[in-house]
Amino acid sequence: MNDAPPLPDPLAQGWERFPDEGFIDLVGPIFTRRADGPLRSFGFVAERKHANLIGVVHGGMLMTLADRALGVSAWDAAGSKPSVTIQFDMQFLSSAKMGDFVSVAPEVVRLTRTLVFMKGSLQVDDRLVAAASGIWKILER
Repeated sequence: MNDAPPLPDPLAQGWERFPDEGFIDLVGPIFTRRADGPLRSFGFVAERKHANLIGVVHGGMLMTLADRALGVSAWDAAGSKPSVTIQFDMQFLSSAKMGDFVSVAPEVVRLTRTLVFMKGSLQVDDRLVAAASGIWKILER
């Protein structure tokens, strides 16, 4: 018998699955939704596959969420021009547990002709889990 509580359902709370083939498809799904403002929020439900050796969400998964969320938001801020991560920093502040819904609402710190400076706080409900920041290079096609 499985006594684990049911996992949260982001779809029931206004989130949509973010289509993302490749690596993110392997570790996801990742969800997105628009809130106030031009940028989308992103999140995922912590499942057993996201655990580290002590049973909390692996820092690499938190970094993956932050890099994808801030990176997609950099593309959006750059007028849908492709942008690539050139610097990424993360501070881990507390842990996320299995069954938690971890979300991040990216913010543009500065936008230049060639760079997007981003930041975001990863949260479980109102509890801060990590802080991320980085710089994305806008690519000209």
